[in-house]
Amino acid sequence: MTRFILSIAYDGTGYAGWQVQKIGTGVQEKVEAALAQLFPRRPRLHSSSRTDTGVHALGLVAHFDIPIAAWRPAARKLVLALNAHLPEDIRVCAARRVPAPFHARFDATGKQYRYFVWNHPAMNPLRRGTAWHVPRPLDVPAMRAAARVLVGRHDFRSFTANAGYRPQSTVRTLTRCDLKRNGPLLTFILEADGFLYKMCRGIVGTLVQVGLGKFAVEEMETMLARRDRRGAGMTAPAHGLVLWKVFYPAKIRQRKPTG
Repeated sequence: MTRFILSIAYDGTGYAGWQVQKIGTGVQEKVEAALAQLFPRRPRLHSSSRTDTGVHALGLVAHFDIPIAAWRPAARKLVLALNAHLPEDIRVCAARRVPAPFHARFDATGKQYRYFVWNHPAMNPLRRGTAWHVPRPLDVPAMRAAARVLVGRHDFRSFTANAGYRPQSTVRTLTRCDLKRNGPLLTFILEADGFLYKMCRGIVGTLVQVGLGKFAVEEMETMLARRDRRGAGMTAPAHGLVLWKVFYPAKIRQRKPTG
């Protein structure tokens, strides 16, 4: 067998998240259907992440296994072949062979999400599917100060929603929580060793409410300490969130497959 990894981008508007769903269509289902058109064994994808309904991705990583003899051409031709069987709102951006021990989820060391807010009285119609419209003026310096409080290793229970199961731990290390402004477009950049269910959206929603004056910067530490979702701010809408990239150790990125 040989293992391939795919870098996948998609507009999540029309999908019930990444994972195959009992109700609704997941992006994974579409990509696996495209793989089935090329490989009779219908390989199963193993992904780095599970995005929620309506969330987008630019760099989700997934791997699959096929017999060595099943694909002889260059990996770039696999990209073209898969995209020929995918809808226009899903695209495989890159593919390559990797050693069999590689695992898209368990070898990941971190992820970066970006969240977009359009902060102007009038919504940009070209951004309506990829940014949250907040028409009232926001205090950006206060939001940046509040974001800095969250950086580090904390229990983020106050910023996660109920996923229907109890996670082993709600402690995560947030290594980056930046806010950049380009005119009315605000970009939140969050990097961590892992994210809890709706954690990014809980953080962004709370920071926006800081910008609106609902919470003071000094309240952020209290929110973390309470470890109670009711003690933090709102959950931002799904359509402003993008899984931007997944991080792997350099030795894995550089290692070449054998055989």
